[in-house]
Amino acid sequence: MQLKVTVNGQVYEVEVEVEEEPKPTLGIFMAGGNFAPPAAAPAAAPVGGDGEGVRAPLAGTVARIPVEEGQTIEAGAVLVVLEAMKMETEITAPAAGTVGQVLVKPGEAVTGGQLLVELS
Repeated sequence: MQLKVTVNGQVYEVEVEVEEEPKPTLGIFMAGGNFAPPAAAPAAAPVGGDGEGVRAPLAGTVARIPVEEGQTIEAGAVLVVLEAMKMETEITAPAAGTVGQVLVKPGEAVTGGQLLVELS
């Protein structure tokens, strides 16, 4: 390949050899075998603990707690909002009842399975 190059106003003609590089391949691809079925969607936050309560289904940070101790709630009411990976997850009440003790506070980091709120 012939190129013209100008350096400080001086024109030079340069011949360049271009080598073609081999295109990358995907490598070995195998199909078949024993594949595990896709993971099931996570279940709703389980009830449990010393009394009845709601546990964190995932690790995250407590963003908000829209209920107060002693408050009467309906099934499906939002008890705690967790933030994980810039996404918010609402943790809801599995049944109607009364909020007993709130065991976490906003900004607190929680682990999956940690008891968040006791219900009665």
